[in-house]
Amino acid sequence: MSVKLPEPSAGECFHCLQPLPADGGYQVTLQQRDYPVCCYGCQAVAQTIAEQGLLHFYQFRDRSNPLNVPLVPEQLQRFEAYDDARLQQQFTRDSTAPGGRETSLSVEGMTCSACAWLIEKHLAPLAGIDKVMVNASSERVTVSWQPEQTKLSTILQHIAELGYRALPFQSASQEQDFKKRRRYFVTRLGVAGLATMQVMMIAVGLYFGMVSDLDDALRQFLWWISLLFATPVLLYSAQPFYLSALRSIQAQRPNMDVPVSLALLSTYLASAYATIINQGEVYFESVCMFTFFLLLGRYLELLARQRAISAAANLIKLLPAVAQRKNSSNQLENVAVADLRANDIVVVAAGSTIPADGKLLHQAAYVNEALMTGESHAVLKQPGEMVLAGSVNQQQIMQLQVTATHQDTVLASIVALQDIALSRKPKWVENAERLAQSFVKQVLIMALVTFLVWTWIEPSEAFWVTIAVLVATCPCALALAAPTAVTGAIHKLNKQGVIVRNADVLTKMASIKTIFVDKTGTLTNGQFELLNHYQHQPSLSLDTLLALTQALEQYSEHPLAQPLKQLTSTQIDIDSVHVVGGCGVSGRWQQQQLRLGSLAWIREWHPNFKPHGASATIFLVSETEVLLELQVGDQLRHGVAEAISTLQSYAIEIVMLTGDRAELAAPIADQLGIKQVYAQCLPADKLARLAERQLQHPVMMIGDGINDGPVLAQADISVSFAQASDLARSAADAVLLRNQFSALIPFYQTALRSQRIMRQNVRWALVYNIAILPVAMLGLITPYIAALGMSASSLLVLLNSLRLYR
Repeated sequence: MSVKLPEPSAGECFHCLQPLPADGGYQVTLQQRDYPVCCYGCQAVAQTIAEQGLLHFYQFRDRSNPLNVPLVPEQLQRFEAYDDARLQQQFTRDSTAPGGRETSLSVEGMTCSACAWLIEKHLAPLAGIDKVMVNASSERVTVSWQPEQTKLSTILQHIAELGYRALPFQSASQEQDFKKRRRYFVTRLGVAGLATMQVMMIAVGLYFGMVSDLDDALRQFLWWISLLFATPVLLYSAQPFYLSALRSIQAQRPNMDVPVSLALLSTYLASAYATIINQGEVYFESVCMFTFFLLLGRYLELLARQRAISAAANLIKLLPAVAQRKNSSNQLENVAVADLRANDIVVVAAGSTIPADGKLLHQAAYVNEALMTGESHAVLKQPGEMVLAGSVNQQQIMQLQVTATHQDTVLASIVALQDIALSRKPKWVENAERLAQSFVKQVLIMALVTFLVWTWIEPSEAFWVTIAVLVATCPCALALAAPTAVTGAIHKLNKQGVIVRNADVLTKMASIKTIFVDKTGTLTNGQFELLNHYQHQPSLSLDTLLALTQALEQYSEHPLAQPLKQLTSTQIDIDSVHVVGGCGVSGRWQQQQLRLGSLAWIREWHPNFKPHGASATIFLVSETEVLLELQVGDQLRHGVAEAISTLQSYAIEIVMLTGDRAELAAPIADQLGIKQVYAQCLPADKLARLAERQLQHPVMMIGDGINDGPVLAQADISVSFAQASDLARSAADAVLLRNQFSALIPFYQTALRSQRIMRQNVRWALVYNIAILPVAMLGLITPYIAALGMSASSLLVLLNSLRLYR
């Protein structure tokens, strides 16, 4: 029986009922009719709802309040739906383990490192789990598993058993998830803020004697009013702290929310008891103020974290939902991008966004890669070259052969790199978290000691002094010190075109004294061209000599031969052509034996010959004379000279490691002021040179080729480029998206700045907590003053980290 779907509203997403984007969004086909949806995530979920036969979800849901409409029907919320292979294509990718899959999960309710530890330990023993990385800051779990041994639904179910809600992370729905989290904090913050203002007005009057002439009955009435306002703060606004404290106790790793919860509950209950019996002291304003400032800190942390993780993730939302594909009859058909497969032929109109990675066919084209590199100028792509999903076709219609779709595209890999960076905690962060956890235990012990001592000295003050100790020494600032600085640095680097895979580089950068650099493709563009030529004998015209060179090089596949295959329109036939590996090409023309190749090879015929140019690389000779000298070289990357000079001004030594000959490497080194060059290096030679220097101090390696993979993995910090080989990118700690060597400078400077801010945060947090402890234990501050001091300390740390965003 067919379900009658409601008519779509103009300008509204059919699935989530939110406004459509300015470009109209995407389309989803239900019952052979197209419906508008706002994003790729809504499209995928709507398709799955249809496939599961749950279209009645759209027929009976209440549309009166779009913000409260469920986005997934209850039947589909069962985790088994995520085992569907077609649905998994939207959010999983191949892992490094053979046959494995990898995905990122968004986890609701994760607040601290204890939560992360608990999830990690709970998932690791599962059969088929290859790797689990959990980051509480981004509320993300990256898991790699073997689908034949463990289903994704089993992984989701195991996380649910701990009390967390985990769903596959999709970039298209990230904004909606963030709005939900923000609304979660704003409502609780609003309740706490309103209650704090009301209770503080009463407390100021009571504390400073402004209503001292009132009788006991009126004073108790004001206490009851304070109790009324403080109750929703304790039961609703402070709820996140209780849940976090319970989970950390379950994980046997008490976090800062344990003393927070104890302080809030104890203060409220004691004040409520005093109100009921009309005797003692009340500190309802401390409950409200403490909760308000803690929530404010968490909210600011959420905003800072969102800025750090949204920069690259939002890129996926800009991919088109529909592509034009050639069918078996060579006719164009519109298909969902989700249905594209490798080797499909796709046609992209001028001005349209490329839907998938592919190989350009037929003719050259200009594409704009600003989405990934930040560079707005068009890049010329030749037939056979790769064009990337997310790039914009600039001029004419192009055809491409699909090589990668969905999570396998370069754009998706960039987002995955950022997820990895956010899931790997630098040692500074781990040390700060361990210090905060240790401090929590010490605070609980000192609070107990304080209570016992004050019970002996002044029993009536023992409870409130203990509460002040718990509140004032809460290590919130210490727990925020490192994570906020790291997320700020990652956000800043993303804007500068640098994706960090391993956040440890932020703390290692200051110790780097030597940077090893590859030459071809790193210092240079990696695209050889004819720089100059010199005619040694005028017996033949220059055009004839160039035609001979061109004819011989047609038989060579050496990289240096590529720019010499299109020198002139003159065509000459060469006989008896023979390619000599490592030397060049020989052939016969007009009864003359010719050689085109290296200096050592042509000196077999002309032993006394001296080249005209120091960097000449290729020579054309006959048995009787040297005919032509060609200087083929590689152009330096834009800004590389200035970047090298700047790095050297920081007292960093630059060392070149290259597989090229010394006579090719030396001119580049001289031009850049590099004093130490190791030429003709095999991968093992590069590894040995770098390891030898590592015995003295940490080193950085910058490379882009397959042969640089081992040495990149060995270096303390490794850097590659977005257009580098897959092996180089996967081995690198950081990837320069704009393919400019000059991006290394802001990377270096931001890393140094983030480490300084991290140290400032940790030092301030330690100084505050150590200084305030004896003051609180001596009973010199009240609970509400303690709440102000703790909140000010946390906010100072957050504001200091936010400087990285400027």
